[in-house]
Amino acid sequence: MGELCIRSVLVTGANRGIGLGFVRQFLQMPKPPERVFAACRDPKGQQAQELQNLASKHPNLVITQLNVTDPTSIKAAAARVEEQLGGSGLNLLINNAGIAKMSTLDGETLEDMIQVYTTNTVGPLLLGQAFLPLLKKAAQGSPGTALSCNKAAIVNMSSSAGSIEEVYVWELGQVVSYRCSKAALNMLTKCQSLGYREHGILCITVHPGWVQTDMGGPQSQITVEESVKGMLKVLSSASEKDTGTFLTWEGKVMPW
Repeated sequence: MGELCIRSVLVTGANRGIGLGFVRQFLQMPKPPERVFAACRDPKGQQAQELQNLASKHPNLVITQLNVTDPTSIKAAAARVEEQLGGSGLNLLINNAGIAKMSTLDGETLEDMIQVYTTNTVGPLLLGQAFLPLLKKAAQGSPGTALSCNKAAIVNMSSSAGSIEEVYVWELGQVVSYRCSKAALNMLTKCQSLGYREHGILCITVHPGWVQTDMGGPQSQITVEESVKGMLKVLSSASEKDTGTFLTWEGKVMPW
């Protein structure tokens, strides 16, 4: 497989689960990025302890405070990242932070719908807006015109649960707010792919599989390491034809 070769990446929700898995994999690359920005809500808190341990061993890891539901926090994070990059752009933005509320169709509430949608859909929209100047700068500083994750890309972490055609494992969990937020995220990715193509930015949405995380639960099927390795393989080969598409961690096309 071809390796990703990037100077910088930012991962949201990086203190645990898939986000932490991405951070670990980037740091272990033969040629790791010069800057790995690991974003989470409380960088100094107990839940970020593993990130802190990694940062003590890897000077290229920068733990960044970020609340994806707070526009002020997002803008402040973008300013800090820009300062750290010192004139170069951001190659890869991975919108991984997400939440789910376990509820039935009849039990869904306004509050849960708004909270989940704000985190899972609005957050990635605002992150894309805030980091667009840095993504554009990375694209402009890369050779060639073809889209790729090595140049500049937004990767939105979706789910098969958000596939309207699949409506995966409905019988095990209706999680309506989560499904709706991920279906909307898929449309956001399509919109970003159309709006940001002219700036040289590839936009893609990825289903990570049913992963063994806190959110995945006891019936999950693959490890974080398996999922992240698969997704990195997909991203390393993603090209112009893949922008605006919905792919699985194995590189298969996921139905909308």
